[in-house]
Amino acid sequence: MPGNRNDCRAWSESGAKTAVGATTTIADGGYQGTRLVIPHRRHAKDDELPSWKQAHNRSHKQVRARVEHVFARMKTWKILRDCRLKGDGVHHAVLGIAHLHNLALTG
Repeated sequence: MPGNRNDCRAWSESGAKTAVGATTTIADGGYQGTRLVIPHRRHAKDDELPSWKQAHNRSHKQVRARVEHVFARMKTWKILRDCRLKGDGVHHAVLGIAHLHNLALTG
């Protein structure tokens, strides 16, 4: 989204919310109130999270780290630099990467 946008507002205005539909989607803590899966937070400074919430946060962090590493690689390789402002260029770049990933998985 152009300009300075709140994550929640960009989520709904960009069309991403519509594109995802009912698919379970994870996000960081900036997406509270969007029905996305976000990490659990403590309500008070002295409260500890139950072990199941800590385990969920750990799993959430591991998945998000993988995704963030992919974005970092795409930036390093400058995959997104030229297609960022050109219509659905990012869509095609991500599809190409997904195809390459699937080929790597199948051998």
